[in-house]
Amino acid sequence: MRNINMDVLRGIAVLGLMFMNIYTFAMFEYDYTPSSSPPISDTVINIINVLFIDGRFRSLFCLLFGASLVIQWQLWQSIDKQHNRLKVLAYIGLAHGFLLWAGDILFIYACAGWLTLKFSQQDNEKILRMGMLFLLLGAFISFLLAFVEPELTPLTRSSDAFLMAYDAAYSSYFAGFVSNVLMFTVMLIAVPLITMWMAAGLMLVGVYLYKQGVFVDGLTKAQLNMIVPAAIGLTVVRLMIDPNSSVFMYAIVEPINWLAALAMAICYCHIIVKIVKNKSSKWLLLQQAGRMSLTLYLMQTVIFILFFKVAFSSAALNFDRIDYWLVIAGVLVFQLVFCKVYSQYFKHGPCELIWRKLSR
Repeated sequence: MRNINMDVLRGIAVLGLMFMNIYTFAMFEYDYTPSSSPPISDTVINIINVLFIDGRFRSLFCLLFGASLVIQWQLWQSIDKQHNRLKVLAYIGLAHGFLLWAGDILFIYACAGWLTLKFSQQDNEKILRMGMLFLLLGAFISFLLAFVEPELTPLTRSSDAFLMAYDAAYSSYFAGFVSNVLMFTVMLIAVPLITMWMAAGLMLVGVYLYKQGVFVDGLTKAQLNMIVPAAIGLTVVRLMIDPNSSVFMYAIVEPINWLAALAMAICYCHIIVKIVKNKSSKWLLLQQAGRMSLTLYLMQTVIFILFFKVAFSSAALNFDRIDYWLVIAGVLVFQLVFCKVYSQYFKHGPCELIWRKLSR
């Protein structure tokens, strides 16, 4: 029987990724850069991002990816078949990253998934222990690397550094392509240093949660008593940190946010599992989105590239956070309508079908 809870969670995760990814489609190097006099909506949305969005949906996606590796093993009993799927996903990720968008996560997921499979059949305690070890390793390396070239001066859209980066990326389509290739090359260098360990750690936690029945029944009372205070405490600490106040604060903010994101993502799992109760009647659209998560993820890239690089190339100079959110709202509605219409005629999403056929 298919786990509807996980489909719904995956749908929420892939749609939620847009709320952080969208800024990098406008200017990858600097993420969101405010104007010299940002509106109050920027502050409000930034607080919402820190509390509920930043890293949360990425962590949730990793947890679900790890859990899906266990499900695939239970279905196929073949590590070779799983390796083939991950290999194809890696190729898709490389093409996506080099040709379209440097923020690709598919290649990272393929590498981290390969590492996760080496431990996924261990006993639960070792799985959790290795997951936390990988997370802490990635966090520690991130902390150390932040001291190499800390950026403590807040940038605005009128800063010389931002305007130079904008001119370099938008002077021509070819310049934008070259900039993207260079950025993705840097991201690839970071895979064995940081991102693979962080992603594999999250995936192993997802394996542990799946084997504990969390995606079916939710967290136990004892688990809730541990996770909820951790999520609240780490998020409060993150809110209190000003990364521009010192090099140490700049270095510590990302590791703290990763841990807060993990705890919050686990809370999201519990809440959705308790609401959905493995019934699709009220959550069919999100379930359909979850079953086409690869298609939706790649579709978001195409839509945002056309929007920011072709139709509205000045958006990076003019958009505030609320403007980005309005774009997200339109894309979110479009993707849900697409899922509803497409699912009436086809069982698998187009990219999922290609992935499946290439993995045989």
